[in-house]
Amino acid sequence: MSARETGDRSSTDTRGRWQVEGERVPASQRAAPSRLQRRSQHGPAWVVLAMLSLLSTGRGHIREGRRGPPLLLGESEPTLPPPPPPQLDPSHSTDVTALADRPAILNCRVHNINNKTVSWIRHRDIHLLTVGRYTYTSDQRFRALHEEDSDDWLLKINYVQTRDSGMYECQISTTPPLSHFVRLNVVKPHTHILGGPDMHINTGSTINLTCLVEYSPEPPDFIYWNHNNKIISYDSSRGGVTVIIEKGDLTTSSLLIQDARPSDSGRYDCNPSNAASANVTVHVLNEDERSKGDHL
Repeated sequence: MSARETGDRSSTDTRGRWQVEGERVPASQRAAPSRLQRRSQHGPAWVVLAMLSLLSTGRGHIREGRRGPPLLLGESEPTLPPPPPPQLDPSHSTDVTALADRPAILNCRVHNINNKTVSWIRHRDIHLLTVGRYTYTSDQRFRALHEEDSDDWLLKINYVQTRDSGMYECQISTTPPLSHFVRLNVVKPHTHILGGPDMHINTGSTINLTCLVEYSPEPPDFIYWNHNNKIISYDSSRGGVTVIIEKGDLTTSSLLIQDARPSDSGRYDCNPSNAASANVTVHVLNEDERSKGDHL
């Protein structure tokens, strides 16, 4: 009586029978270890053995970190679409006006930077200033600034000077490179008096001198007036002298002298605390001088 296989192959039956999930398998299919496995008392363990058989024969592989069944030979991971190319915002920060001795910040806004780098170049001498977050100049006033997850790549110049004025280029390392240009204009505080450099006033009229202080980082702490190199005293016995100051981005100081007389003629200087002075020459005309002017 021949041995029948119920869980093990009998040593007296060299042919044996193979079964998969209770079905008899023809001999022609018994050589595919990835799909066939003898029933055993271990139950579903044959699935693991079949997997190992696949791996050992090169018909399958497992990728670390990948979920799901292993990929068979010839299969590949789904390909992702390429990332969008970098894009510059040309409308952002094209002209910058900065005050001398104050910080100046130039901005280059780049969308979808990906693995590209941003460089700043000064056009005056074609000098590479920064690449990414690194500075490539010995002038320590220059510094590259960038925050994570931000589209803004900044070039900061501390204590900016008028010689720093000019064109700067933000360049992206694409092929060909993308460029964005920013023009920097550095200004110094400026003082001037309206109506100068000479003013003619009739005797008995009111002298009204208005001094403007522009491009100042902050309003001047004080402004004083000189007449012929002497500080004007608002409490002098002459009387009728008033000063009105309005502070802001544009600071004005108005000197009012009532009942003008020839002794009020001369040079007047406006002296702000944080900017250069300005001057005007006032001519107070008496009756004879006014009559001569009418006949000219």
